[in-house]
Amino acid sequence: MHASPPTRNVLIVDDDPAIRQFFGALLSRTSTVREASDADEALEIIKHWTPDVVLLDIVMPGMDGYEACQRLKACLGADAPQVIMVSGRSEEAGMAKAFEMGADDYLVKPVDHVEFCSRVDLHFRLRESRTATVELQRQVDSNHQKLKQILVERAEQIVAIQDVAVFTLAKVAESRDNDTGQHIVRLREYAQRLAIELKQDEPYTLVINEAFLADLYRSSPLHDIGKVGIPDAILLKPGRLTPSEFETMKRHAVIGANILHEAVMQTKGGGFLAMAATIAQFHHERWDGQGYPAGLIGEEIPLPARIVSVADVYDALTSERPYKKAWTPAEAKDLIQKGAGTQFDPAVVAAFERCFDDFLRLQERYADQEAVVTGAMTFMEFDLPETT
Repeated sequence: MHASPPTRNVLIVDDDPAIRQFFGALLSRTSTVREASDADEALEIIKHWTPDVVLLDIVMPGMDGYEACQRLKACLGADAPQVIMVSGRSEEAGMAKAFEMGADDYLVKPVDHVEFCSRVDLHFRLRESRTATVELQRQVDSNHQKLKQILVERAEQIVAIQDVAVFTLAKVAESRDNDTGQHIVRLREYAQRLAIELKQDEPYTLVINEAFLADLYRSSPLHDIGKVGIPDAILLKPGRLTPSEFETMKRHAVIGANILHEAVMQTKGGGFLAMAATIAQFHHERWDGQGYPAGLIGEEIPLPARIVSVADVYDALTSERPYKKAWTPAEAKDLIQKGAGTQFDPAVVAAFERCFDDFLRLQERYADQEAVVTGAMTFMEFDLPETT
């Protein structure tokens, strides 16, 4: 069964009835023809019927063909017909003006009927091609939007899987010296809140952007991943470490960084893993240069590590261990404040002070189900006063 040819609509606009009749006779066998005696009538017709080709006289009573052409094109926009201007004048200025007003072709009367029919047929085919192109573009745009949505959904799924994998990996490392604690959950939330608060300070407004916050949120749980390389005898020692044992414990910063740098090398750009490696390596550095493993001073210490350092110490101090009770939030706050400019970045400590009430809320929300945290005491960087 053959498909029927597409309907071709033509509008003849001319104030001379004889011309309309002549053109209509030539086209009516292959097209649906409608006629208008002036531009106003033509503009009224296209409100309810869209022609594929318009044969438009130039010299008519009232609105001339030039203005009519411009209005036809404007009214129908992307669905505008092919407009063939028909005139008894052949001067170049008239032709140039016709094309300037949007005409697609220009015929001079009297016209040869063979050439006339061929030219009209050409414009029907141009119109059909343009319509097909517009429809194809619409389909491409639609498919592009669907594909974008699929890619967004797939990307979200990949990120979710990565987050689960990262969190699981962090919990595996933590489980070696932490029974049921929520340390990495609290640390992630503390670090995120600190960064958001620090963003209010002018030097950090542009540095701490959405990408920074997203990477920090995903990477901070991996800060102690290097503990997987520390012997159990040291990691699980129920008490303070000796100086020799502490030197071994300090290796976890470099071990963690090496693990994560290896992961970065397996990915293009590294993404949040690059920040995770930085945090793992430098979160035990001190502002005064007395930290480890590199002894960096002040702003030599990468910003993510300076943020995590405060969050990590606060959570460690306020967590109970077999050989010490948990410090009160006020006691931990006081120690961190005293460490500004020595152990900690003063700007991060100032941000900590401003959002301390949020720390208390987060601490309550993510409290350990079992309060006691096992594992060696590694905070030999400063002397811990006795707590009650």
